[in-house]
Amino acid sequence: MKKIIINGANGKMGQALVRLVKDSPQLELEITALREAGQQVNAKADIIIDFSTPQGAMEAFDLAKEMKAACLIGTTNLPERFLFQMQEEHKIPLFYSPNVSLSVYFFGQLLYKAVQMYAGYETALHEIHHVHKKDAPSGTAKRLADLIGFAQEDITYERTGEAAGTHLLTLTGRYDKITLCHEALSRDLFAASALSVAAWLATQPAGFYTMQDFAAYALKSAKKKDNML
Repeated sequence: MKKIIINGANGKMGQALVRLVKDSPQLELEITALREAGQQVNAKADIIIDFSTPQGAMEAFDLAKEMKAACLIGTTNLPERFLFQMQEEHKIPLFYSPNVSLSVYFFGQLLYKAVQMYAGYETALHEIHHVHKKDAPSGTAKRLADLIGFAQEDITYERTGEAAGTHLLTLTGRYDKITLCHEALSRDLFAASALSVAAWLATQPAGFYTMQDFAAYALKSAKKKDNML
């Protein structure tokens, strides 16, 4: 069993992670400590998963290096200096993504292809999140915008209720309109994917990893399973 520390355990994502670890025995993960920013932990871990605050994420990164543990950071709105620092990491396996859902990653690839196929259509990108979300537009919306060559300042957004996250791309032509939408039904989408990434990350050599790396692994594994049928 790989031992994990969940950083930001009192947050909504942290709570989802705690609950889903117990429901995912196939991942062979076990919680050894729950942590909030500024807290000391005596437990050792193989993996630290962080969904907290920018300060908490930097603490989780330092703690992982101290423990020589793998580190998954899903916290958004991080300082640019810290982003560059993570990309240069070579002593521990470090994963960073503002959205850890494999489904959302594939949705981004779908949008990229759609914009190419419907070249000349007017594009619009809109996102919806819960009222507690502090950054607007979301990190995911910004990544999708960059992926399709859409200006971040033109992203529109809503903050309403407890919406887990919806992203819509609208392509408008002279005679028709195409809308592509991804809607997360609950935070469990992100928590379940984060745990799968963490289990994989713990087996990787030191270095910096993103969703592109995990997606390549997931597709390769799926193809291998298909070939065995």
